[in-house]
Amino acid sequence: MIELIPTRDDEREIFIKNIQSAFKKAVVEEYGDDGKEVIPREDVEKSFAETGAEILNIVSDGKIVGGAVLKINHETNRNELLLLFVNVDCHSKGIGSAAWQAIEKLHSETKIWETVTPYFEKRNLHFYINKCGFHAVEFFNPKHKDPRFEEQPPEEDFPGGDYFFRFEKVMRQ
Repeated sequence: MIELIPTRDDEREIFIKNIQSAFKKAVVEEYGDDGKEVIPREDVEKSFAETGAEILNIVSDGKIVGGAVLKINHETNRNELLLLFVNVDCHSKGIGSAAWQAIEKLHSETKIWETVTPYFEKRNLHFYINKCGFHAVEFFNPKHKDPRFEEQPPEEDFPGGDYFFRFEKVMRQ
């Protein structure tokens, strides 16, 4: 059984280390290990500070097995999945799918969920489309930039560069 438990302030450091480790796995598989931080601490901390952010531990059998950062808009009920990860040693055990189902149940008022993922992240593409029912609705690239990067473009050597998919899942009209 999966539980979603708000992350305490004193757990945020391990949350950051776990998400960096989980995200690094895909980057190393695709590009090799250059020793750099895959998801910078500043980016994770920035997601924590988003208006409406909920930082959640994914817990199974009393053990933290992943985490999520949600951005909840109670006015529009158009919500964002900013970050979702399962600890590397817990992959392929159904935890991500169970966590997503728990997130949907937690926020059953949601009309539309939105998230983005790098184009090379095959596990994420499979997960969001085939497991969770999201649809790719936009492909960001150098000729169609993600508006979030207008103010602060990604670092030049950011994995995936300007190439991201934006997904939506319509829950209700």
